[in-house]
Amino acid sequence: MTENVTQLNTVLESIRAEVRKVIIGQDQVLDRCLAAILTGQHALIEGTPGTGKTLLVKTLARVLGCGFARIQFTPDLMPADITGTSVFNLQRNEFTLIRGPIFTSFLLADEINRAPAKTQSALLQAMQERTVTIDRDTHQLPANFTVFATQNPIEYEGTYPLPEAQKDRFMLKVSMGWPERDQELTLAQRMLGDDAPEATSVAQVAGADTLPQMQRWLQEIVVRDELLQYVVDVIRRTRVHESVQVGAGPRATQSLLLASRAHAAIAGRDFVTPDDVKSMAYPVLEHRLMLRPEYEIEGLSITEVVTKILQDVPVPR
Repeated sequence: MTENVTQLNTVLESIRAEVRKVIIGQDQVLDRCLAAILTGQHALIEGTPGTGKTLLVKTLARVLGCGFARIQFTPDLMPADITGTSVFNLQRNEFTLIRGPIFTSFLLADEINRAPAKTQSALLQAMQERTVTIDRDTHQLPANFTVFATQNPIEYEGTYPLPEAQKDRFMLKVSMGWPERDQELTLAQRMLGDDAPEATSVAQVAGADTLPQMQRWLQEIVVRDELLQYVVDVIRRTRVHESVQVGAGPRATQSLLLASRAHAAIAGRDFVTPDDVKSMAYPVLEHRLMLRPEYEIEGLSITEVVTKILQDVPVPR
């Protein structure tokens, strides 16, 4: 293991330990959010209210020393409310840019599916190019700009489903479920004392300038040619599977490769294994595949389809 990969593992373990002081019982969710941050991508977090989605992102921002902003998406939210707008300054006799909340490192788009398509699309350029165009002027966003969008999986009244093109911009879909009984008991006990979980109670482990360095270290994680072919074969299998109406595109191939690499780093290894690919195939593909109506009526889930695809594609030795 190289010195850089060892350093990466050390920093990642410190980050995880610090976040766990606040977020109880969501280790898999934490690791997948870290994978998105490490690879410079974005994550779609789905979970019922009260599971700690906002607290998780706010805590990660504090531990990593990055800026944080939250946007509550509503039906009347306009694109300018996200990106900002130019206001005429009478004293200077010129237009002044009032920057919106998108000018930050970690952006929490809370209940993103409650805003109409016009407002949702305001994020597309920012997510892909890390730039924002306001009144024909292009402005650069921070290098660490990461979108964490949340959705409520049980309430669809008054919502606008995300179009496929926008869902494809998210590398991962992270499902945040209920904690176990003992974990929820620990949370309840802490609420009665002075150590209730708060993002402000954690220490900063890294700085905003550390993330680009960690991303460079991640490139030293070895991916064998056989595994590269395995990733491509898994994605291509989604396009011909009998139950899938719309398969995953080339961006999914890139996402699965990056996610597998990050998973290996978080696990403390300097090489990617087939198990890394299998583990990350679910969050990478879950929001990208569209099943045929007849199979949806039969109750087939995307998780079952991904499992079948992984069984069908030969695993490299």
